Amino acid sequence: MKLIRLLAVLCALTLGLWLLRAPILKGVFDNLVKSEPPAKAEIAVVFGGDGFGHRILAAGQLVRDGYVPVVLVDGPLGFYQNHECDLAIPFAVAHGYPATYFRHFEGTFTNTADEAAAVIAELRKENIKKVVVVTSAFHTRRVSQYFAHLDGIEAHMYAASDEFANHEDWWKNREGRKTILLEWSKTVATWFGM
Repeated sequence: MKLIRLLAVLCALTLGLWLLRAPILKGVFDNLVKSEPPAKAEIAVVFGGDGFGHRILAAGQLVRDGYVPVVLVDGPLGFYQNHECDLAIPFAVAHGYPATYFRHFEGTFTNTADEAAAVIAELRKENIKKVVVVTSAFHTRRVSQYFAHLDGIEAHMYAASDEFANHEDWWKNREGRKTILLEWSKTVATWFGM
C-alpha cells in the first residue's frame, strides 16, 4: 500500500513538473537576467561573445536613439586572428549604422572577469561616470556583478537578444540549452570566486 502511494505521489509530481515546465524553464532563464530599460549615459560598451551581431546592433540603436554618443566595442582576439571588434563594427556598418558610432577596444582577455577589468580600467582612464553595458540578456546578471559598487562609475545593464537563448523557448533548441547550461555553470563558478 505504501509503495502504491509513493508511486502515485511520484507520478503526480512528475505530471506537475511536466505541466509547469514552461514557466519553470522561463524562470531558469529569467534568473540570469539583470537588465534595465535604456538609459542616457556618456558611453555604451559592447561585451564580446556574440557571433551573430545582436549586441553590436543593439548598441548602435542606443546611439541612433540618442541614449549615448558613442559605443566602445571590446574585442578579444581569437576569431581567425581577428579581434572581435574588428569584425563587429563592419557588421554594424553593413546594417546601416555609421562607423563613427563605434570605437575599437582590442584586448587579450579570455573571460568575462578579465574583460570587465579591462573595460573598467578604460572607463576610468577616460573619466567616464555613466555607462550602458550591452550584452546578451542571459549574460547581464553575471556581467553586472563586476560593475556593482564601483566608485565613480554608474553602470546600467542593457540586454540584447540572442540567436538561440531567449526567455520564450531556449530549452527547445540544442544551442539554447547549451548556452543556458554554460551560463549557469559560469554564474555559479563566479559565486565561488572561480
